[in-house]
Amino acid sequence: GITYLDHAGSALFPESLLKAFTDDLRNNVYGNPHSQNISSKLTYDTIEHVRYRILQHFHTTAEDYTIIFTSGCTAALKLIAESFPWIPEGTKQPSSRFCYLTDSHTSVVGMRGITASMNVLSVPVKPKEILLAKSRLPAEEQNCTTPHLFTYPAQSNFSGTKYPLSWIQDVKSGKLCPIKIPGKWFVLLDAASYVSSSPLDLGVHQADFIPISFYKIFGFPTGLGALLVNNRIAPLLRKTYFGGGTAAAYLAGEDFYFPRKSIAERFEDGTVSFLDIIALKHGFDVLEKLTGGMEKIKQHTFALAHYTYTVLSNLKYANGAPVVRIYSDTDFSNPDVQGPIINFNVLDENGEVLGFSQVDSMASLHNIHVRTGCFCNTGACQMHLGISNEDIQKNLQAGHVCGDNIDLIDGRPTGSVRISFGYMSSFEDAQTFLNFIIATRLSKSDTGIPFQSVTEPMTESVPDDHVSFNSADKLSQILQISDGELRNIPSEAETAGKWQPLEPEAESIRAAVSETAVPTCRKGGKPITVAKIYLYPIKSCSAFEVTEWPIGNQGLLYDRNWMVVNQNGVCMTQKQEPRLCLVNPSIDLKHKVMVIQAEGMDPISVPLEDNTGKKAVICESKVCSHRVKTYDCGERIAGWLSTFLGRPCRLIRQSSDVKSKSQQKNTKGLSSATNISLSLVNEAQYLLINVASIMQLKEHISARLKEPLEIEELIRRFRANIVINAPESFEEEEWVEISIGALHFQVVGPCSRCQIICIDQQSGERNKEILQSLSAARGRKTNFGIYLMNQPLHSSFSDTLSVGSQVLPVLKENTEIQPPTSREEKCSG
Repeated sequence: GITYLDHAGSALFPESLLKAFTDDLRNNVYGNPHSQNISSKLTYDTIEHVRYRILQHFHTTAEDYTIIFTSGCTAALKLIAESFPWIPEGTKQPSSRFCYLTDSHTSVVGMRGITASMNVLSVPVKPKEILLAKSRLPAEEQNCTTPHLFTYPAQSNFSGTKYPLSWIQDVKSGKLCPIKIPGKWFVLLDAASYVSSSPLDLGVHQADFIPISFYKIFGFPTGLGALLVNNRIAPLLRKTYFGGGTAAAYLAGEDFYFPRKSIAERFEDGTVSFLDIIALKHGFDVLEKLTGGMEKIKQHTFALAHYTYTVLSNLKYANGAPVVRIYSDTDFSNPDVQGPIINFNVLDENGEVLGFSQVDSMASLHNIHVRTGCFCNTGACQMHLGISNEDIQKNLQAGHVCGDNIDLIDGRPTGSVRISFGYMSSFEDAQTFLNFIIATRLSKSDTGIPFQSVTEPMTESVPDDHVSFNSADKLSQILQISDGELRNIPSEAETAGKWQPLEPEAESIRAAVSETAVPTCRKGGKPITVAKIYLYPIKSCSAFEVTEWPIGNQGLLYDRNWMVVNQNGVCMTQKQEPRLCLVNPSIDLKHKVMVIQAEGMDPISVPLEDNTGKKAVICESKVCSHRVKTYDCGERIAGWLSTFLGRPCRLIRQSSDVKSKSQQKNTKGLSSATNISLSLVNEAQYLLINVASIMQLKEHISARLKEPLEIEELIRRFRANIVINAPESFEEEEWVEISIGALHFQVVGPCSRCQIICIDQQSGERNKEILQSLSAARGRKTNFGIYLMNQPLHSSFSDTLSVGSQVLPVLKENTEIQPPTSREEKCSG
């Protein structure tokens, strides 16, 4: 029975979001992401997946933006103020300026408290002044690199006015100068109000900082926001405080601190609100399912606002006086310049304002929930209501403070009434509100609005494509924002020489091989041959044994091209679901299908053809800190896997899209011009083990087990691609390079084993003795097998790996191969 019209204050959460989230919590154990155990790893991976989902929602990628989780938009703004590379007054070079639009939220204006403490001047700018500021600096002043920050809202939380996103590029390029001063401008786009009902494309409008609060979009969870930081500025941010999880190393007894390389981990002090972050994934799912996306939300909410504005602005008393005074910069004719917010005061027959508290009380009696006051936006309140600076100070002396019920002082309003629509708002909500205004302000004889003629099809008549809104943008003289300015999409993001992004971080194991090693060929002894070849089409599922197999650009063709993910899109391995080893995929190259079998299930096939057409949704996932692009393989195989494993899951495949630099792993020890491409493996293209090493390990394990393990079973537990017969056990750990036939490989380090080797690959049963035996046999190390990368080969031979081929290793003299250094335990997957 409630008509909720304060969606700009907070969205309402749908029941399906709560159900999906609580089901998730009931079915999974989520530990602290700073720990290393299985539940913690699940949390960490899920959080990383949510980061990608957020970037995807805003049409950008991790190449361009970093997600820093905060407690809300306000905390994100405070973080920017504290960490921006300000140059204070009094230095030899020109000083920085903090410039903000007067139509800004309190939390933006409050940044000047921090900048003032840093001796940086703040400059408020009115919307009209920005539009008159289109003048370039003299050429001699354009080379100044002093950083300045301009902040403005994408959508006013007071009036719903949408300020041009084209300002971002105009300000950054110098075409638009908020104030005339030499230096380089960066842009903070306050998107908290805007993103609740409109799509934001950061691929086009590349602001440097975008703070958001998620409850404005989903209604739940509260107390969680994010700062999206453009990676071009991120390396220059300064930080003084460091909380738990942000330090790579520090000393308690001395002033020594070394931050983590990841920008997100460097700025996320303490443990993030990980369960709330997990809830976001369900928020995005539900939002898409219920609405079809932000563009449809934009059209729906604007249609309701347009209808309500049209009726409301035409309500008249019998004497012709208007019933309301609407505070707006637009005529609600275009969703590109107006959001679903209507701000107004109710008038009496004589044109006098009725206090907002009185309107609020009457609305509550009708079960209508509105927002009143100045909405944490004093600048817009002053501008629209004509309240001077002196008036604000006099009102304070009269006892009026923000948020109280003192709505009139000397007959003049101190604030107004705001209604706002969200994606769950309906036409009936709008009519209920309008009926309330008519019932409380007009007698039956006064009602001149033909309600029945303005019926529900009004909301349906708004076309899906907003370009069809042809009515002119009749903005007030205050703003004069033209439609041409709104559609002035910037060409390319500015690339100034001084502000370049950091190179992608070197991968952990890639630095394992010492560049100073002196290679020598292995001499004498029995020949070494390839004994077995395995590929694992689906990550963490059963092996597919072959006698010869083609080599692709990511290793064995189709090796780990697919993976199973849980309902949150996070990769599942045998650590969480041992029964994955009972899923048996095989590749039929002739018929171009992968056939998947499991006991008690009918076989199912998946095409090998890469199905990245229009229907395939490309998304980003993370596998052992490596970012990969994937697409979903459909409902049929998802249902098959879910039935067999007894939990909701899906099959996804690595996309064959052209990879970005950070997805192509540049490997130390290989030619610097060589970009190594990985599939869904954890560490390298190939994993090699030695039968002689298995034999020696078997002796140690047999002494600890009642029933000795068969060699074949042990081999399968270690999930290698290449199994060799070498004369000496563990001699493979002294190799730096190997050749197999015409193929040449670089050794990039040992494989540090995890508990997956404890799982019997035939039954799925665990036996913890295996890992303990390996540790005991190897002197407390758990290394077994070596990682290989395929070096480029310019040869007339076909790239095929065959059983029986001779292996020719090159030794590394006096150099021990170090295990990978990483935050997480590695496994062969």
